Amino acid sequence: MPLALLKYGLSSDYPVEVDLPAPKALKPAYDVVIIGGGGHGLATAYYLAKYHGVSNVAVLEKSYLGGGNTARNTAVIRSNYLTSEGVRFYAESVRMFKELSNEFDFNIMYSERGQLTLAHTDATVRAFRQRAEVNKHFGGRTEMIDRQQIRELVPCLNLDPGHLPVLAGLWHIDGATARHDAVAWGYAKQAAKRGVEIHQLTEVQDFIVENGRVTTVRTNRGDVRCGCVVQAVAGASSLLMNKLNIKAPIHTYPLQAMVTQPFKPFLDPLVSSSALHCYVQQTSRGEIVFGGGSDPYPLYNTRSTLDLKESLLAHAIEMFPFMAGAKLMRQWAGSTDMTPDYSPIMGRSPLDNYYLDAGWGTWGFKATPICGWTMAELVATGKTPALIKPFALERFSTFRQVNEMGATAASH
Repeated sequence: MPLALLKYGLSSDYPVEVDLPAPKALKPAYDVVIIGGGGHGLATAYYLAKYHGVSNVAVLEKSYLGGGNTARNTAVIRSNYLTSEGVRFYAESVRMFKELSNEFDFNIMYSERGQLTLAHTDATVRAFRQRAEVNKHFGGRTEMIDRQQIRELVPCLNLDPGHLPVLAGLWHIDGATARHDAVAWGYAKQAAKRGVEIHQLTEVQDFIVENGRVTTVRTNRGDVRCGCVVQAVAGASSLLMNKLNIKAPIHTYPLQAMVTQPFKPFLDPLVSSSALHCYVQQTSRGEIVFGGGSDPYPLYNTRSTLDLKESLLAHAIEMFPFMAGAKLMRQWAGSTDMTPDYSPIMGRSPLDNYYLDAGWGTWGFKATPICGWTMAELVATGKTPALIKPFALERFSTFRQVNEMGATAASH
């Protein structure tokens, strides 16, 4: 192994095979056009090609592969949600994540570490008890733990911030992380092997609609006819839907995160506090990642701000006081498409052949495998899978919302 590593380091060529075919012109028509070359779009393309035999597929990405929210999240995977619909959906996604490295023959660096969410009030403790029972009933591994168990899990955690002492915790054993770019490239590589075309720097500009169907997708590289279209453009969902006059209650907010210099390993679980609007994790490389709630104003922009940095780090230091001397390496932001009930919009649209994968808020990455699987099944069979029926767009007009407000690690 040391000799092989030395040869790798001294090689003048990067000894990795080219994963994707060279760029080429768009074909005149495709059976399926997928808008968005992030995790969801690529996963849908892969499952269509491998499990449904639909390979005449084009994935159109206006920037570079996986360069949107897929590259801007904090790579957390979990299923400890509030509703039965949410728990079933995300639990299946966790199950699929565990097998992705084998499915791709490509290491996505999946690491099951557990997630600890802190309760600072009696009301939160009661809510966590209910949440734990819902999770256990639908197959998740989640339980309540007391202060002593928290101290054993995270010895360096400050259990008594001045105004918010920790009373208990929600321990989600299935909490994990994975390398987000590895997930995107794994799906892309396997989809391309099966004939899917992936077109980067290809921006969708408009559509031609005839008799309630999208017949043509207009891009900066020309027009393509289509059998159907799948929209998977987190952060810009409403902008694309507006072009087709599809109305949905989506508002887009920036969501920021930041990371420090590397440290020796000291924190294995993912630790979060909704009261402090902060979550903390340590990467496999030793860096400390901080995240929190989205910005308090709608904006189509992925810029970072000083005020968020100051407030987020202040809360992180309340949880881990010794981090006050850490040096921050970088700060970044993504765009979150929030719905009123904090659940996604998946399935059919008012147009016969236009499918929606939108409104993911802050938890799109963790749904990547199951979203791709269910959207591919919908496109290939025309039947909406049971797992995503509750997330249909029409729920907002029939008052059947799936309320996941507060299910995030740092409340909005």
